[in-house]
Amino acid sequence: MSYFNEESKLSIKEAIERAEKQTSGEICVFLDKRCKTDPFEKALEHFHKLKMTETKLRNGALIYIATEDKVFAILGDQGIHEKVGQEFWDQSKAIMKEHFMMGEVTTGIVKAIDQIGEALKMYFPYEEGDVNELANDVITGDDD
Repeated sequence: MSYFNEESKLSIKEAIERAEKQTSGEICVFLDKRCKTDPFEKALEHFHKLKMTETKLRNGALIYIATEDKVFAILGDQGIHEKVGQEFWDQSKAIMKEHFMMGEVTTGIVKAIDQIGEALKMYFPYEEGDVNELANDVITGDDD
């Protein structure tokens, strides 16, 4: 996954941590090499494997990217999706795509995380005692 060296992964992790400090929501970034199916379906599969539907307020969001196939998807769980609607996710994807086309892959992901974080903050603000339910590290798969 040559797009993502350790510095890139750290930038993404820091963006997730920054966003999650202001919300009870959860954001994950999952990288695969290849995606042999529809990227949204693959993202949904990983969403369930990561148990993102088990967050207390159903307010998790997943950014899924298949680096070699150059496809990606963003999805949010029921709680956040009901608040922001599909247009919001499409806007987040557009931000990523714009940066990807300029060769700014990490920046595109960070900008999308920032936007998702703002929405989560608006609808699911941080509450005292909030528990980080999912790891903030970039998750890498082994699909090839």
